[in-house]
Amino acid sequence: MVLVKDKKEEIIRDFKVHAKDTGSPAVQVAILTEKINELNEHFKLHKKDFHSRRGLLLMIGKRRRLLAYLKKSDLKKYEETIGKLGLRK
Repeated sequence: MVLVKDKKEEIIRDFKVHAKDTGSPAVQVAILTEKINELNEHFKLHKKDFHSRRGLLLMIGKRRRLLAYLKKSDLKKYEETIGKLGLRK
């Protein structure tokens, strides 16, 4: 359930704003989306893992708040991030 270092670096490379960017909202949303997708696969096998489900719900809420912030502050970057991740508006 933990992101592999190479996968995380690839996500950061795709969404970074500047050379040393690891914490911009777009990068955080992309990393959270990948973690959420991995947890969804986990729940297909482990339907009764309620402790991890709580973590999933917290991640979804955090991603939603980051997307709302990104939409409010930089609409162009928001639309670009949504498009790259394949999320719906």
